[in-house]
Amino acid sequence: MNNSRPNIILIMTDDQGWGDAGYQGHPELKTPHLDQMATDGLVFNRFYAAAPVCSPTRGSVLTGRHPFRYGITFANVGHIPAEELLLPEILKEKGYTTGHFGKWHLGTMDKNVVESNRGGYARNLKHYSPPWENGYDASFATESKVPTWDPMINCDTAVSGCNQTQNPGDSYGTYYWTGPGQIATENLVGDDSRVIMDRVVPFVEKAVESKTPFFSTIWFHTPHSPVVAGPEYLKMYNGLTEKKQHYYGCITAMDEQIGRLRAKLKELGVADNTMIWFCSDNGPAAAGGGPGMEAGQRQQGSTAGLRGRKGTLFEGGVRVPGILVWPAKVKSTRKTDFPAVTSDYLPTILDLLGINQETRNLDGISLKRVIENEEPEYRINPIGFQSRFRREFWQVWHDHDYKLMVEPEKKQTLLFNLKNDPNETNNLANKQPEVVLKMQQELDKWLLSVEQDRMKSEL
Repeated sequence: MNNSRPNIILIMTDDQGWGDAGYQGHPELKTPHLDQMATDGLVFNRFYAAAPVCSPTRGSVLTGRHPFRYGITFANVGHIPAEELLLPEILKEKGYTTGHFGKWHLGTMDKNVVESNRGGYARNLKHYSPPWENGYDASFATESKVPTWDPMINCDTAVSGCNQTQNPGDSYGTYYWTGPGQIATENLVGDDSRVIMDRVVPFVEKAVESKTPFFSTIWFHTPHSPVVAGPEYLKMYNGLTEKKQHYYGCITAMDEQIGRLRAKLKELGVADNTMIWFCSDNGPAAAGGGPGMEAGQRQQGSTAGLRGRKGTLFEGGVRVPGILVWPAKVKSTRKTDFPAVTSDYLPTILDLLGINQETRNLDGISLKRVIENEEPEYRINPIGFQSRFRREFWQVWHDHDYKLMVEPEKKQTLLFNLKNDPNETNNLANKQPEVVLKMQQELDKWLLSVEQDRMKSEL
């Protein structure tokens, strides 16, 4: 294999909170393989999902752009437009073989089959945008969520997220797709993370055998609802509540598969020059599985004290675990406080590979200097967010130490110094109006740029 081109794996979990890992100090959760990644690699103390819900964050990974630029403003909204230039498409042109495994959530998978959260023929036709239409050679993907154990089977309706219109034991109504009109029918029982990894491993083995560099997105459903853990994983948490047993158990099962992947890379002799990025798509879910401020049912995720949860633009909704393992470049345990976001994946990878970036409006920046332990003092581009939470539409400008939060409809303004106040308890807006003014002007300029791109995408 050409050693000048590293293999690239982007792992993403679904609704895993900032505190949901052993290396983050969780007192009960067992994640030995994530803990080992943190020991072996670069840990981002301030890593952000581009949005507080799943679909927009996933789009940012592949485009390097804020999802509002091309119409993915929330979960189950919009799709990846054909005009967007995606990371797998770029790498495929450079000789990489590409594979997507797990949750997709960036468009429907078939023009006729109605499944998951997308109903109606017209919607399916309009939002048809599966992985194989977006630069992937191999696919094993669902449109949306599935149970984390026995993923194709509807579980007990007492479990948050199960299909309330069907009986337990029926089909869950979401499928694993492997190509146009192709639905997987075998090896779909047991732990969903293992089901996914059973497809990843052959993809990696084939690429290594053919001496072809590979790019893979592995987007686990865990620990999104329906949260279900198998018997052997429940036993690991004897003595805890039933809710915690299932939530912790499904994460530990997923962690086991991450360890399996790393062991396979080592066995194949490609671990040193394979970069593995790990993060979650947003903060932990709340009562009922939806946006809120408290955990509920089997959604037992932790923000480790950060304010807010999934759906909010407070730190608990967007700050997520972030790790890079790449033995060839990151040779010892390191941690960084440099703010990074999922939009940074594309420009970072292109920079590391020496691929010239085109002139699109990218919101992400290259983290090459951070990886090489020469991190700059500030980001070139601050991180912008926007999302609706319940009836409020928040806009955020995150400029290293300071974070400005604005709700224009209700004229609310919040300013936090995250360096001194990571839990966002002290609103400084009235005390530092000059900082608010400067950041508001920068935010307005960015919002105009995003809106101009969105209008172009609708032409």
